[in-house]
Amino acid sequence: MPMGDTKEILRARIAHLRESLSNSEITCKSGLIQQQVLDFPVYLQSRNVALYSPIAGEAATAEIRQHARAMAKSLFYPKLGAKTGLQLVRLEASEEVKPGRYGIPEPPGDRVLTKVDEEGLVVFVPGLAFDGHGNRLGRGLGWYDRVLAALRERAKFIALAFEFQVVDRVPTDRWDQRVHHIVTERRIIDCGDLPSDTGWVS
Repeated sequence: MPMGDTKEILRARIAHLRESLSNSEITCKSGLIQQQVLDFPVYLQSRNVALYSPIAGEAATAEIRQHARAMAKSLFYPKLGAKTGLQLVRLEASEEVKPGRYGIPEPPGDRVLTKVDEEGLVVFVPGLAFDGHGNRLGRGLGWYDRVLAALRERAKFIALAFEFQVVDRVPTDRWDQRVHHIVTERRIIDCGDLPSDTGWVS
């Protein structure tokens, strides 16, 4: 990525690339990403899994949900409350996600993630762009950053992304949260515990 790219420029560039994908390309690449996940020990060893409902061409998660249910893992999805912001809410075995605020599918219930649930928790994270240090560029609203910050020491964060979403450098702010791993259709990137070398922007 050119050193002069701002968050806004990078968002626009990656969003354009993602919007240019056909439905068949999204399905194919998403299938490859999810197969990588289903062989990934970090996921396989988890007891609790937080997924997201894909929108705007994001990598799909339905195969992971199906597998997690078959393996009796507890499932959680983001749910946006009017006063509480974004929370991770349990999706019970008999339930399916339903359109919530902004039309994004959410769990119908209200059983929020507890401290006990945080043990053995893996959070799958969407985003527009990522770099090898785990820096993440989201949609700019900060919802996920607040959730991840609260879980930082107790959960593993795995980004699902198409290969073109992995860039050399993501500009960051002090409140931005990094992911531990990035899974694309081609590889799994271990972002390690290295400090960010991208620097912070204000």
